[in-house]
Amino acid sequence: MNIIYLHQYFKFPNESGGTRSYDLAHGFLKLGHKVQIVTSTSDPEFKTKDRWSKFEKNGLVIHYIFIPYANEMSYLHRSIVFLKFLWFSILKILSIKGDLVLATSTPLTIGIPALFKKWIQKTPFIFEIRDVWPEAVIAIGAINNTIIKKVLYFLEGLIYKNASAIVPLSVDMKRSIVTRYPKLDNKPIEVIENISEIDRFQKGYDKNISVLSKKIGFKPKFTVLYAGTFGKVNGINYVIKLAQKLININPEIIFVLVGDGSEKELVIQEASHKKILNKNVYILDSVSKSDLSQLYFECDMGSSFVINIQELWANSANKYFDTLASGKPILINHEGWQKVEINRDNIGYVLPAEIKDNDVKRFSNYCKNTLLITKQGENALNIAKSKYAIDIAVRKYNKLFKNKNV
Repeated sequence: MNIIYLHQYFKFPNESGGTRSYDLAHGFLKLGHKVQIVTSTSDPEFKTKDRWSKFEKNGLVIHYIFIPYANEMSYLHRSIVFLKFLWFSILKILSIKGDLVLATSTPLTIGIPALFKKWIQKTPFIFEIRDVWPEAVIAIGAINNTIIKKVLYFLEGLIYKNASAIVPLSVDMKRSIVTRYPKLDNKPIEVIENISEIDRFQKGYDKNISVLSKKIGFKPKFTVLYAGTFGKVNGINYVIKLAQKLININPEIIFVLVGDGSEKELVIQEASHKKILNKNVYILDSVSKSDLSQLYFECDMGSSFVINIQELWANSANKYFDTLASGKPILINHEGWQKVEINRDNIGYVLPAEIKDNDVKRFSNYCKNTLLITKQGENALNIAKSKYAIDIAVRKYNKLFKNKNV
C-alpha cells in the first residue's frame, strides 16, 4: 500500500519534538508499505523557489515546505501558519499518488487536505486525533468568537463523517468523540495509544557520563524531569508553586525543566522571583529526542502537567510515554485515564490540581521511598512493553489498513 502521511510537524529522532509519526512510518515500511510524508519545516535549508523540497531519508520519501513555526508564537500567528500549510498541502497532496492518506492532528485543519484528496480523487483517509480539537482549544479560552467556534465544530464533524476510520490516542478522547457525535457508531474508531520508544530510551544512554551534572553543576539526590513544551495548557507554574513549598521541607528534591514555549520566560521569571531558580528548579533548553534518553536515565522521575480544565485530561502527551519507556515513575496533576492507569498499575504519583501543605509533605515522603520508586519504575517499563510498544501500534494500524471499510 502507498500511504501518504500528512503531519504538519513531522520530526526525526535527531530533532526536538515527538517522533510518533517517524516511528509509525518506519513500522509501516517494515511491513512492506510505501510511505510519503507531507510536512513543514522551520529549517531555512529547505527554503526554495519551487516552495516544496523532496528527498529520501531512512526509506521515507519526505515532501518539505518551509513555513517557520515556534511554540513561542501567539495563537494568531500560529493560526496563520496553520492556514498557510493548509493551502499549500492541498495542492501538494493532490499531486501525489497514493492508496490511503493518514492525516494526524493537531491542528484540526490537517484534515482538510485529506478531505480534498477524497472528494476529488476518491482516496480514503484515516484521521488520527492527538488532541480533542476544537474542544480543548475553546475550553482554555484561546477561541471565544461564536462564529469561529461554530465553523470549527462544523469542520470537526465534517472530517469525522468523511474519514474512513478515526484514531484517537486515548480512551478519553474516544469517549469525547462518540458522546458529541453519536452517529459515528458504525465507523471504525480505534484507540491507538501514543508510543513508548523502548529501544531509544533503554539503549540510548551512557552509564559512564552525567550530562545533568555538567548542566546544573552537581548530581541531585532526587530529580523530577519535565521535558516538553512551556505552553499555556501545560501550566508549568504549578511546578514552581510545588518547588517553592518543597524547598523548606526537602531541598534535595530537584526539578529539571527542559524545553521551549510561549510561557518559558514567564516561568523563569516566576522561579527567580520565588528565589528558587538554580536552587531546586533548573530550566534548560530543548534537546533532541535522541539526547533525551540520557536525561531520563539520570533522573528519578518523569512528569507531565496540564492546567485544571477537564477537556485536557484526555491528553496523550509524549512525556507520559517517554517516562514509562525510561523505566521511571510518572508524576501528573490531573484526573482522567492517566490517573486511573497510574493508580491501578502502581507506576507513579498523582498530585491534586490545587496543592496544599499536606500534599507537599506526602509527596516529599514518597520521594524518600527508594524501594517504591524502584518498583514503580519496573512496573512502568513493563506497561510500556506490554501496552505501548511501537510494534503494537503498527499492528493495530495495519489491521485498519486491511479493513474493507477503510
